[in-house]
Order: sequence, then C-alpha cells, then structure tokens
Amino acid sequence: MDAALDDVFIDEINFPATDGYALAGTLFLPRGTKRHAVLINSATAVPRKIYRGFASYLAHRGRAVLTYDYRGIGDSRLPAMVGYNQPKSLVGFKASMSDWAALDVTAAVSWMRERYNTLPLAYVGHSFGGQALGLIANNSEISRAAFVASQAATWRLMTSPEKYRVFAFMNLIGVPLAHTLGYAPGWAGVGEDLPKGVFLQWAEWVSSPRYLFDSKLPALENFAKFKGELRALCFSDDPWATRPAVELLASGFTAIKPEVLNIKPSDVGAKAIGHFGFFRPEHRDTLWRGVAEWIQGD
Repeated sequence: MDAALDDVFIDEINFPATDGYALAGTLFLPRGTKRHAVLINSATAVPRKIYRGFASYLAHRGRAVLTYDYRGIGDSRLPAMVGYNQPKSLVGFKASMSDWAALDVTAAVSWMRERYNTLPLAYVGHSFGGQALGLIANNSEISRAAFVASQAATWRLMTSPEKYRVFAFMNLIGVPLAHTLGYAPGWAGVGEDLPKGVFLQWAEWVSSPRYLFDSKLPALENFAKFKGELRALCFSDDPWATRPAVELLASGFTAIKPEVLNIKPSDVGAKAIGHFGFFRPEHRDTLWRGVAEWIQGD
C-alpha cells in the first residue's frame, strides 16, 4: 500500500468474482469524508494501472474508488508455478467477454455496493467497461454512469482506413493466432495477452453489424434494467469509438435517454485524445474535472 497524494490512501486488494475466482483490485480512499463510491471498469486488454492517476484524482475529491483487472488480465492472471513473478500461460484458460461482465463486473459492483452501502455508486466504463454495464444483472445499483470512449465496436462504424485494418487484423491474424496458440498474444498488437475465448467473442462482435447486439446473449435483456443517469464521452479523433458507434451502444439503454457528448481535442486545449488519452494527467483540470463534477451531480 502507498499514498499517491497526501490525502489519498491506496490499498492493493483481492476480492472474489461471482464464481470465487480471485480478482486483483486497487482501492483509492480519501483520508477525509467519503461522499461517493466509484467503480472504474477497464477496456479490453488494458490493465487497471492506467487508471491509477484518474482514480487518485477522484479519491482526492472525496470518492472511494475501485479499479480492478478482469480474469486473465494484469494481476488477475494466475502466476506461473516456476520463474520469478511470471504469469501462467493462458492456454486452456476459460473466459469470454460475457464472462468478464457476468462474473467479474457483476462482482465488482456488488462488492462496492455492499462495502459502501450508504453512498451513491457511480460507474466509469472505458470502452468494454461501458459495454459491460448493459450486460450485468445488477446495473440497477448504479446511480450514474460515465462512459469514456465506450462504443458498439463494429468495424463498420470505425473511421477509414482504420476499420479495414481492424477487420483484417481480427479475422486474418488474430483469430488464426488464437486458435493456433490457444490464446491471443499481446505482441500481435492487442495490448495484454487475452484468453482465447475473450478474443474470439470480441472478434465475432467486431465483425457483426451491430456488435454485441447481434449476439444471442440472454444478458442483453439487462440493458433495459439500467435506469440511472448516463453520460457518454466520444472524442473526435478516436478512430474506434466514433459518435455513431457510441450512439449505437447508448441506444441499447432503452429505459433512459443517454447523453452523448462529442469532444474535440481543441475543446480542452489538447492536440490529441483518441481512445486512451482521457486518462492522461494533462486532462486533470478539464476532462477529469468535468466527469468528477458530473458524477457528484454538480
């Protein structure tokens, strides 16, 4: 445990997924009064450490914040039996994106709701993290959700020529590699290593016209259960989470009217933001502040 700021306490923890699998998390706590609880949910193949600065910022403003890794990712990947601090191979590891939602995200929401049951619970979803909100059965526990570059990521709604590169990579390189190796290797360009089932389901969704909405997942019915406030941020220079893709995901939340904000880098004095740039510290007094105040209802 350590302290990133004088008034923020940071604790490395583990908590169980709904099936008992141990998930690694980091809890960021203000040393003063806690006014809200916030759960930050990661993008695909992205470890929780990239959200550390933003989580510390929220805790500094009086929020109890949890970041965590989905199974098979970051510190939620099992260690190898031999070798110092080496992760276990993902060959044979059973997980899918829908498992991440049903088993891991669901458990993280429950853990925060039980631990901070007197505080409003907000949800920050980056890319897949936003998609997962619609798939979990307990999303009614969330009072406010802020999506950051979270979209229905069909290749058809990405910008050209990126959408053709993504389609070719997923289907001509990624899928064959996942079948051959038994997992999707990070060195191929996906970020962190991914379990085979996660990558194959992701590739199926990306190749479908309406992304996960074209799947037969029973969990899709959970989109209609969310009745909190939803604000989705999309950035004009993000080739993956374009406004049409963000709006397609938002349209799944049929019980509410989500707010979609389109932001240009120049709006916040930046040269670029893209799919990951929101979480850079340079946006502390602009994008971070805006989301923090919206979460609080300011």
